[in-house]
Amino acid sequence: MTEFTVWAPEAGRVRLRLPGDADHEMRVGSDGWWRVEVPAAGPGTDYAYLLDDDERALPDPRSAWQPAGVHGPSRRYDHAAFEWTDHAWTGRQLPGSVLYELHVGTFTPEGTFDAAIGRLDHLVDLGVDMIELLPVNAFNGEHNWGYDGVCWYAPHQPYGGPDGLKRLVDAAHAKGLGVILDVVYNHFGPSGAYAPMFAPYLTEQDTPWGRTVNLDGPHSDGVRRYIVDSVLMWLGDYHVDGLRLDAVHAMPDSRATPFLEEVAVEVDALATHLGRPLSLIAESDLNDPTLITPREAGGFGLHAQWNDDAHHALHTLLTGERQGYYGDFGSLDCLTDVLTGGFFHAGTWSSFRNRSHGRPVDRRRTPGHRFVAYLQNHDQIGNRATGDRLSASLSPSLLRVGATLLFTAPFTPMLFMGEEWAASTPWQFFTSHPEPELATAVAVGRRREFAAHGWTSDDVPDPQDRQTFARSRLDWAELDKPEHREMYEFHRRLIALRRSRADLSDPRLDRVDVRHGDQFLVLRRGETLVVANLAAKPQRITLPGTARRVLLATGEGVTVTRDRIELPAETAAVVAL
Repeated sequence: MTEFTVWAPEAGRVRLRLPGDADHEMRVGSDGWWRVEVPAAGPGTDYAYLLDDDERALPDPRSAWQPAGVHGPSRRYDHAAFEWTDHAWTGRQLPGSVLYELHVGTFTPEGTFDAAIGRLDHLVDLGVDMIELLPVNAFNGEHNWGYDGVCWYAPHQPYGGPDGLKRLVDAAHAKGLGVILDVVYNHFGPSGAYAPMFAPYLTEQDTPWGRTVNLDGPHSDGVRRYIVDSVLMWLGDYHVDGLRLDAVHAMPDSRATPFLEEVAVEVDALATHLGRPLSLIAESDLNDPTLITPREAGGFGLHAQWNDDAHHALHTLLTGERQGYYGDFGSLDCLTDVLTGGFFHAGTWSSFRNRSHGRPVDRRRTPGHRFVAYLQNHDQIGNRATGDRLSASLSPSLLRVGATLLFTAPFTPMLFMGEEWAASTPWQFFTSHPEPELATAVAVGRRREFAAHGWTSDDVPDPQDRQTFARSRLDWAELDKPEHREMYEFHRRLIALRRSRADLSDPRLDRVDVRHGDQFLVLRRGETLVVANLAAKPQRITLPGTARRVLLATGEGVTVTRDRIELPAETAAVVAL
């Protein structure tokens, strides 16, 4: 017996449409759910809904499969039919892990889940613990960053659909890799978002990406359940090990029980049932440690959050850039605050916002692994006008210094795909909207946005140009070139060193000690020192103890004499005391 259900609390009539059959009238309960049983409509059956007397056939807001795209009919999918092989998988915890962010569509030339499987051995060899997939739920068009998703239950068909995602997760687990999925619940994309026609999923409040989701207005119980069930589906039916929740600061919520806390409670219950750790990582620009404070201590109980302050502190110091939100960053004092306290803006003045911003982190009680740190990610590269990576402007020596500071910091480090070999390919903003009006609006808006930051329109690639997408694909042949292979091997050694030294994975922020001088920094992690010379000249630096040996150096010419180290220009070293 197959039951079709859909939530449409304000509709006066709902019909189910099946191919080659008369429409089926559905009945509604007091909860706003409409139901009808159709015995012959099993897995693989296409279907759609009609609201009131409108003859438009609409896809299911909870559709698990959209093989004809987001405007086409939904298709019944049986999650139990997939034959998993990861029965012995016990999961991966976030503490101590190294993350690797990738975009399925540009990670390989084919741009599919199955093609990504062929590159998992590369990540295992590198030393990665968990891959983080940019959003893979269905969006309009063939290629896109994924943040314009409109079907929050259905993997994108051009990537390989539901079975393709399951094959990737299953293969990753077979190689010991966890999988984190980036999910967007703060807005719907601009094309193919039919869910708001069924129920009040949205408010009238706008964000830069569209109207906000209704978490606290009338019928918000159903909206919250819609998101929570999506969260549990990815973690349960697709076996993923964690979710990165996009832009939670753009999810206004005035209810007594915060929605993020509600999600965390449900995920913890599922993790207990499954017997494996499940991680929730927030993206938030609020600098509020409440997100990652345990519920027992009055927080929301999320497991980690992205830390843009760590990125900004490292990026400005390495590049010298100070425009926009980088204005307050760029000093060694700033980096010291981040390394020892998590945030730079912690109730302090933000010139970009023209107000005080953030809240201090309790260094004694908040472990550093709750902050995901990075030198580069999809936003920090792709939201530059030309999508240029650090490798386009920094010397290989400074890239290695930056990587050393990242992987010896007390945070959870993350790489962006190709960063490990200093990929020369850009990662640009690309879309494939079929609607001409929307395509034009996106291109014009993108150029206008960057014109305000000093770029000319000619500098900004057209997001709709297929070459913009093609340029953003990784060039795996670069690994055969000596300069790229050397960078890859350096990252491999650095990750292995981090894993071998307990000092370097110690998350206790109150045990991090930093001192600095004229363009140099000394980071002490227990009996391990990290010394970085950012100057364009050699420097002799006094150490807080007697050095026993150099564990890793980013270049040649490093010499140690008891309590002093000589570093060539733009060089870092990790030293055992």
